Amino acid sequence: MGGATIRAATLPKYPEFPMRLLLSALFFMLSALASSAQDLQSLLQENAAQIAKPSRTSIGIVLDQMVATGLPQVPAFLEEWSDKNVWQDEATGLFYIATEGDDVLTLTDIDTGAQTTAPVDGFQQLKPNGGVRRVIGTALVQFQLIDPDTTRRTAALESIARRPEASQLAPLIASLDGEADPVLRTRKANLITILSARFAEDPADRIAAIEKLAQETSVETRAVLNQILATKPGVATELPEANIAVQHDPMTDPDGFYAALVAADLAQPLTTPAAIRAAMEAHIVDGRVGDVPVAQLHTDAARARAYAALAAAGTVPPLLGEPERNNALRSHVFYDAYIEDDPAITAAARRALDQVENAVALAQTVDLGLDALSLASIYFLAAIGLAITFGVMGVINMAHGEFIMMGAYTGYVIQLFIPDYTIAILVALPVAFAITFAAGVTMERLVIRHLYHRPLETLLATFGISIALQQLAKNIFGTQARPLTSPAWLDGAWIISDVIQISYIRIAIFFMALFFLALILYILKRTRLGLEVRAVTQNPGMAASMGINPDRINMLTFGLGSGIAGIAGVAIGLYAKVTSEMGADYIVQSFMTVVVGGVGNVWGTLAGASLIGGLQKGIEWFNPSNTLAAQTYMILFIILFIQFRPKGIVALKGRAAAD
Repeated sequence: MGGATIRAATLPKYPEFPMRLLLSALFFMLSALASSAQDLQSLLQENAAQIAKPSRTSIGIVLDQMVATGLPQVPAFLEEWSDKNVWQDEATGLFYIATEGDDVLTLTDIDTGAQTTAPVDGFQQLKPNGGVRRVIGTALVQFQLIDPDTTRRTAALESIARRPEASQLAPLIASLDGEADPVLRTRKANLITILSARFAEDPADRIAAIEKLAQETSVETRAVLNQILATKPGVATELPEANIAVQHDPMTDPDGFYAALVAADLAQPLTTPAAIRAAMEAHIVDGRVGDVPVAQLHTDAARARAYAALAAAGTVPPLLGEPERNNALRSHVFYDAYIEDDPAITAAARRALDQVENAVALAQTVDLGLDALSLASIYFLAAIGLAITFGVMGVINMAHGEFIMMGAYTGYVIQLFIPDYTIAILVALPVAFAITFAAGVTMERLVIRHLYHRPLETLLATFGISIALQQLAKNIFGTQARPLTSPAWLDGAWIISDVIQISYIRIAIFFMALFFLALILYILKRTRLGLEVRAVTQNPGMAASMGINPDRINMLTFGLGSGIAGIAGVAIGLYAKVTSEMGADYIVQSFMTVVVGGVGNVWGTLAGASLIGGLQKGIEWFNPSNTLAAQTYMILFIILFIQFRPKGIVALKGRAAAD
């Protein structure tokens, strides 16, 4: 709620502000003087009956006297009393703070702190009820708010936030000026605004606090405004002079509104068919009901005529049907009235809540965009290697997901030997690239190179390799998920507001995706290897005639794509579970990213990842409880998209275009 500085003009006025609050604010400085003047036990003895058997209505006077003494032992006593740790000696009437053992009490003198022991027999435990404990808690808050211990002040503020009451506002205001901790000072100012909006005596102060709440988007703020705008239903013959929120048309739900009339004792229940039948059966005389023979009671009209005759004779209640119901509804007004009586306050709260909800909607849109951007970066990392191999070689590599899995397991194994997670990740990235690069080159040399221009056989072969690699991972690491722990500096999230936040791991993955985008663009645009790859991609025959070895380029390209998948595995492993099946979770999205973006084009892959990530998060927002349905809708959308743009968002020129 802005800063911690609260202008006096915006604070509630309390002309009857009790002297006990001023004394409590200074009780630490005056404790020595107060102790010499009076001890707490004497005060308790003067009010022994109220202490032993307190009631919510009478205990307030005793608490005022305790607080006014400024004695330092008062807050400790109140805490122990609330926790039911105060016992009374039945013989002497003295009160002690006690801990119960085996038929023995360890007694602590309330004033001196001296400890003794005594048998439980002869002592009575004080057990204040819930209402009394709440009153004690309210008195205790003013001590806790100025306690030297930061933890206790924080706990007091949390207690106020959980159960705000009007009596807490004055102690909060009194404690604000002396608060040295900037965080707690801001929190106190926040709670003063919240409590002022609900409980300040001057309506102008309440409206000022409500307008200040309109600048926030927290759940706490929305809860306060909704509490101010709380309503209760009502029904009357005339619209009362109250703070009406809305007036209802009863004919939109006649049965429901008539039930409200009956509940308010403003109408009789409708006569049901069962009631009519029971009346018929109970009033059969000489084979007739009223003037209708029993044999003729097989129609609704006859039963209604017979019931009307009984009602005319005063035997049964009058028949109440749909016409009577509608007449009763039209003769009454149904409304929801604000619990708050002041229309100016509810109008200010409505304006503030509308402003807050608009801000929340905007923040949710930004948060959804960040989630989509984060998911797009993950899909880009997973798909960029596949885009290179698929685009250059035309190979449908179903084992691409397993290279991601190999990279993740590489990071896990390195963390077993390097306990510093930051160093472990920095080591894991190049090692994962080397391992998966070698695995990709081996796979290309042993299998893929024999299956060029045979897409069905390539698909089946790489699918078989995928299953084999999954089983190998299960044999080595087991089926249980393994942890790939992120460094401590990646823990938590970047919290922009109460609505907008994103984890540091996702931010790191996003920047890693940008890094590899720049790296791949550099390789393809600024190196000899990139020049040869682009040449083979656009026209392999012409590239071969210029002295480029397409076979070697295919091998290096497949290895490069596999190595990038390994690095992606390390990054994804920090965010997702590391299992033998984790590659299968990304292979479908990777292929969709490549196909939608444009085969073999880095910018197309980026565009495809952005489209799919945004689309998936958008669908999940409409149906957050069913991610499977979101993926299904996304696949259907992509199928339709491909029908209209079969070459993807960024179509590749050259061989791919010819194919």
